[in-house]
Amino acid sequence: MAEQHESALAEVRDDAASRKRFLKMIGGTGAAGALGILLAACGGDDEKDSGSGAASGTTSTATQKAETDNKGDIEIVNYALTLEYLEADFYQQAIDSGQIKDKAVGELATRIGANEQAHVEALIAAVKSLGGTPATKPMTKFEEVIAGGPDMILKTAATVENLGAAAYLGQAGRIQSKEILAAALSIHSVEARHAAALNSLVGRGFKGDAKLEGSIPDGPVAVPMSMDEVLKEVQPFIAS
Repeated sequence: MAEQHESALAEVRDDAASRKRFLKMIGGTGAAGALGILLAACGGDDEKDSGSGAASGTTSTATQKAETDNKGDIEIVNYALTLEYLEADFYQQAIDSGQIKDKAVGELATRIGANEQAHVEALIAAVKSLGGTPATKPMTKFEEVIAGGPDMILKTAATVENLGAAAYLGQAGRIQSKEILAAALSIHSVEARHAAALNSLVGRGFKGDAKLEGSIPDGPVAVPMSMDEVLKEVQPFIAS
């Protein structure tokens, strides 16, 4: 597993093209850009589509095989996609509500929301590149948080970002594809930076009063969270 992590990280660190692709993805590219990045990273290139015109039956069989081979990674990416759907929707609702009056805070929320939407687009592309079907966007319920005003919105955002970072870390050891692992770790880093900024903004500083509070709530070594633990935390925000 250590070798797998090193291989994935080394590719992004040492290969200029790979590094550029992942940095662009995390920096807030549009759907087309994110699709191109993830398809390229996961092996989807022109050669796949420029063959001699395989029969539809052969194509269908190949797709089914790809989905079977990548089942574990597809599950993980769809899990991450569900979390990113929630985050992107939350920031959009918070911005649209007009509750955030401070211009600087509003700009921060807008930029973080744009990052989360870019993650959504990139993860959708990743699922498709693995031969899977992207998870359906869930209906959310953030009404009580939004009604609580700017303070509750920002505290919730800080908690959710800490949760997102722990969620990605919790799946790192299960990911088989080194390209998907590298993408997941790239997003994990961004979620952690979002969390640090928001925790500082709401006055939680480096240490909070609970597991998901504070810029470094776990101390010097981050503690991962399982799917079950994370889904339990976000369940109150999911309507369907």
